[in-house]
Amino acid sequence: MLNVIKIACRNLRRYQRRTLLTSALIALGVVSVLLFVSITGSFKQMMVGQITDSMLGHLQVHRKGYLASIDNLPLNRNLNQSQVAKVTQALEAIGEIESFSMRIKLGAMFSNFTETTNIRLNTVIPEQEVKTVPLLIDRIIQGEKKKTLLDKGQILIPELIAKGMKVNVGDSVVLVANNKDGSVNGMTYTVSGVLEGISGPGGRDGVIHLDDAKELLRISGVEVSEIAIRLKNMDSLPKVFSNLKAELESIKGKNDQPVFQVHTWESLSPFYNIAQMIDLMTLFIKIMLVAIVLVSIMNVMIMAVYERINEIGTIAAIGTQPGKIMAMFLTEGFLLGVLGTAVGTTISLISIAAINAVGITFDFGRQSNLLLAPTIGAGDVITIVLIVIGIAMAASVQPAFKAARMDPIAALRHV
Repeated sequence: MLNVIKIACRNLRRYQRRTLLTSALIALGVVSVLLFVSITGSFKQMMVGQITDSMLGHLQVHRKGYLASIDNLPLNRNLNQSQVAKVTQALEAIGEIESFSMRIKLGAMFSNFTETTNIRLNTVIPEQEVKTVPLLIDRIIQGEKKKTLLDKGQILIPELIAKGMKVNVGDSVVLVANNKDGSVNGMTYTVSGVLEGISGPGGRDGVIHLDDAKELLRISGVEVSEIAIRLKNMDSLPKVFSNLKAELESIKGKNDQPVFQVHTWESLSPFYNIAQMIDLMTLFIKIMLVAIVLVSIMNVMIMAVYERINEIGTIAAIGTQPGKIMAMFLTEGFLLGVLGTAVGTTISLISIAAINAVGITFDFGRQSNLLLAPTIGAGDVITIVLIVIGIAMAASVQPAFKAARMDPIAALRHV
């Protein structure tokens, strides 16, 4: 086998220009893929972080059927005190969970004493909410960014309503809402801040204290619409989701139906489609890399077989087995793949380090000077390297098989 490798190396050195051009083309493909994967991965993580850390959390628990009718923000599908206790007990037993936040979601009428419009409200316990969605405070574009988020009697209003109704920080506003039995109640609040606008239904969401919501809705005891959950590590999401879903959705109600439903952020946010598009683009780039390697290696190996027909005939005539001839050409393809991936991987890692050292920033929505921090895992690098080397060898199979099946006499007569 060592002799086969030596012969393959010698043959690659004989055609240095072709070897270098082919290796450079493979390296270019590897660099393109690894840089694309690292940069888009960084953007995807940032985008997902903005959604989960400023609005949703990583997971949410609802009463079964709530999410299907969430557009109406139904109060009759809230979790009651005993159900909240069961969920809380399950969450506290999972070590991967960092924090969770109780919320009541409701629709209300918002009035500045001159005009009236509708508003969606997330009612929260501030201490829990800032731990579960820590970037929510950063969405406050007017008013004081307090660690306590807001106090009782205060409201954070969305930018869309603030601009449309000319409401400023410190103004008094009125919220009017219907409780579960249909009666109407109204309360006055002070605007403590304005929240940055976002895409989707969350663009009309305001925030008030959970105790204020209970008073507005005349709720006694413990009652929540959803429980948002933040994990210590996003990578543990599939495991925690699976375990929590199995535990909570096994609890049956009176009609032998599950009481709870567990959802990941993917099923709650339309931005998950963008994340999927990024993954799809990454797949297409990998397919392009495969095509580049396949065409490059196959072209080189076909030319190598054609130019060395007499040589193949000679070594076959002196007794070299077809299997060894085939191994020689497969080894050449393997070495071309290894050389191209080694150069491409080295350039990619240096480029990623350089981008991080320079500190490139960009804007996303209303947020500016976000740092582009491309990273790539060892698993992605190894996967790309193995794909390239595997395709390089696969592209060498047909030319190598052709060389191994040549008739020695016909090959020696070839001009």
